Amino acid sequence: MTTAGQVIRCRAAVAWEAGKPLVIEEVEVAPPQANEVRLKILYTSLCHTDVYFWEAKGQSPLFPRIYGHEAGGIVESVGEGVTDLAPGDHVLPVFTGECKECDHCKSEESNMCSLLRINTDRGVMLNDGQSRFSINGQPIYHFVGTSTFSEYTVVHVGCVAKINPLAPLDKVCVLSCGISTGLGATLNVAKPPKGSTVAVFGLGAVGLAAAEGARIAGASRIIGVDVNPKRFEEAKNFGCTEFVNPMDYDKPVQEVIAEITDGGVDRSIECTGNINAMISAFECVHDGWGVAVLVGVPHKDAVFKTHPMNVLNERTLKGTFFGNYKPRSDLPSVVEKYMNKELELEKFITHQLPFSEINKAFEYMLKGESLRCIIRMDG
Repeated sequence: MTTAGQVIRCRAAVAWEAGKPLVIEEVEVAPPQANEVRLKILYTSLCHTDVYFWEAKGQSPLFPRIYGHEAGGIVESVGEGVTDLAPGDHVLPVFTGECKECDHCKSEESNMCSLLRINTDRGVMLNDGQSRFSINGQPIYHFVGTSTFSEYTVVHVGCVAKINPLAPLDKVCVLSCGISTGLGATLNVAKPPKGSTVAVFGLGAVGLAAAEGARIAGASRIIGVDVNPKRFEEAKNFGCTEFVNPMDYDKPVQEVIAEITDGGVDRSIECTGNINAMISAFECVHDGWGVAVLVGVPHKDAVFKTHPMNVLNERTLKGTFFGNYKPRSDLPSVVEKYMNKELELEKFITHQLPFSEINKAFEYMLKGESLRCIIRMDG
């Protein structure tokens, strides 16, 4: 039975208000309009960003809303003007996009698409300013253009990466956000030479992905920095060779790292969003050639302070967004790294749940018990 051009009724986990359990509802999903694609989501994953905005700690609380932005699925139908995707294609929806036409997309140095850059405040589609989700006529808002906590969703074509149909969607779905962010921060931005020393600040999923990138790059020492010692043992599986807990010292952790590395690390990747960790990550790299990469998103009022001599002494400070990956152009090759056994994804997946138990995934995340929880949409 064809569903193209028709409204689809399906299950979605709706957040009706901040911090309250999601409710599995029957929603209506409208057909895709111009430059849009309707996807059947098979697997989705919970990222801390979903939790952050569900708790209404983000910029503008917007409810009712369907969260979710790490997922894998299949194209169900395409809207007018979509030529590079077809029903049946295996895809990863992504919270940021690649229109392929703006200056950012045409630049080899940027992945920050002018049209489709992440917008956490927008709860509607770009084409007409309307939602594609509704319940009895009431619009339900989108989240970062993906809303994958629904069996079907509508996404702008520029936010959909077509991938190898042989790739297991229940594994590669985690590449839609956090894992790619950390991995790319190391491989695409920090670019540690083989045999180098790397410090990773924050050993959550993104930080562990950054460590994994350092392992793939052939770093000889990977120093994990975290205030939670419970994370240290797990981090060994991602390449960390040693650990530093800033709470164990009565001096700045950058001084500790400089002492144990004979002047500083070659590369550092900061994955916490804590402004003090950001400053430490910059000041712990070696003068002359050290590169620090900031990944975490700081508080809106945070101010980065360091002495100018830290820059004049030839340390480099860089920022990155989504690991500098262009979603449509680059994600397929990241999937191939997994298919070629260069990249391990299974170790990031700590829990699996049926869709009916999605609220348990939030509990695991809030308790700090999960890296990534995969949710089966057919369960």
